[in-house]
Amino acid sequence: MTGVPASAAGGTGAKPAPGGKLGAAAVPQAGLWNVANLLTMVRLVLVPGFVVLLLHEGGYDPVWRAYAWAAFAVAMITDIFDGHLARTYNLVTDFGKIADPIADKAIMGAALVCLSYLGDLPWWVTGVILFRELGITLMRFWVIRHAVIPASRGGKLKTLAQGAAVGMYVLALTGPLASLRFWVMAVAVVLTVVTGLDYVQQAVTARRQGLAAERAVR
Repeated sequence: MTGVPASAAGGTGAKPAPGGKLGAAAVPQAGLWNVANLLTMVRLVLVPGFVVLLLHEGGYDPVWRAYAWAAFAVAMITDIFDGHLARTYNLVTDFGKIADPIADKAIMGAALVCLSYLGDLPWWVTGVILFRELGITLMRFWVIRHAVIPASRGGKLKTLAQGAAVGMYVLALTGPLASLRFWVMAVAVVLTVVTGLDYVQQAVTARRQGLAAERAVR
């Protein structure tokens, strides 16, 4: 939701702040019910539906696995678009800042845990990926007072590799494609670890610089 400048509406613009100085006009935050947040909500709702579809009939029916893959694919697509829309059209909200990463981790975590439960994916792979994702999320909050660590190209590539690998495991693939998904997941795990270490280095550096700047102004 965009605000209309006071000058365009016949107003006088920004009001003088106490002391006679002209204060900066406040930028209104977008409303909760915007398209970016709605896509995030859709992704949250898809999580339990995805789990039901994947585990239906014991989790080995190819048809239900295909339905589960479709739900997972929709969730991944909304993950791409909601952040882009929020940044492009100034639809960033406090709800989105919290709900978006939760939705991301929920759908990926649900898929990994279900696949390991069904015996399709080793538990150590699920453990490595979930430990990295949860750890990086907590680390972002740890340094948020000093700096915001943006998603790197490596991080985006990691997300793409994880989505492709998990999607291939959700489908009941056989033959050469079943072997291919192993290597795609191997690439995803390597990128998960490498980018995780890179984020840790950035966070430690950002926190150190932030603390140094705080001491300098005292």
